[in-house]
Amino acid sequence: MIVTTTERPDRETAALAKRLADELGAVFVPRGRRTLKELLRRHGADRALVAGAGGLRLVSDLGPPLFFHPGMALLRVKRLQGGGRDALVEVTGVRPGDRVLDCTAGLAADAIVFSYAAGPEGKVTALEISPILHVIVREGLASYTTGDAEIDAAMRRIDARRADCAEFLAALPDQSFDIVYFDPMFRIPVRTSPGMAPVRPFAEDRPLDAETVRQAVRVARRRVVMKDHRDSGEFERLGFAARRRPSSAVAYGVIECGGA
Repeated sequence: MIVTTTERPDRETAALAKRLADELGAVFVPRGRRTLKELLRRHGADRALVAGAGGLRLVSDLGPPLFFHPGMALLRVKRLQGGGRDALVEVTGVRPGDRVLDCTAGLAADAIVFSYAAGPEGKVTALEISPILHVIVREGLASYTTGDAEIDAAMRRIDARRADCAEFLAALPDQSFDIVYFDPMFRIPVRTSPGMAPVRPFAEDRPLDAETVRQAVRVARRRVVMKDHRDSGEFERLGFAARRRPSSAVAYGVIECGGA
């Protein structure tokens, strides 16, 4: 992989690209007036992380460009702002002041909803094991502006960390979070979710294991929740009580932990 910039970057953008290249163990390549195809061919690379005024963009032959955007989280939060309901908020029971651990952040859509629902007094920690996904999302959460001050503040409050959730959970004290949440890469893809297409080539796709769930139950004060395809069989395999909705391919599994 190479890291470069858009054409004619300012100093801040060029400096960011160099820092990210160091962080990712990649090669920084000044853009000049060359096309991305020329740079990739010259350096024998299969992907390029491009820093620009609009944020980071990962270009590769594996699928559509990958970049940060709040996506459906914007609509979901706006629905909550208007007094509407959100399935994730309801099933997790997240409330103002809660500490939430999102173990599989991806593009952080659920983390943004959690952060809004937990409010300024709450705390959302979002883990992502993929280095490239983590960098794109971390920088996006820190700089993306939606025009809605509440949503922007919710994004800025998220503590985005690159970590293996199994290792992270094992090192935590008992009941150190109110809610622990998993959204592993679905074994059965939901075809109506085209926003996941750019993520799949770079996301961790190993299934959740029983020991990680056991650690999550130890760490969670109130509830452990997992999202998956309703027909995956993962809820039963891992001991979650499934909550399926007739009209949706997406379901949630819940383990109650007994805290108030």
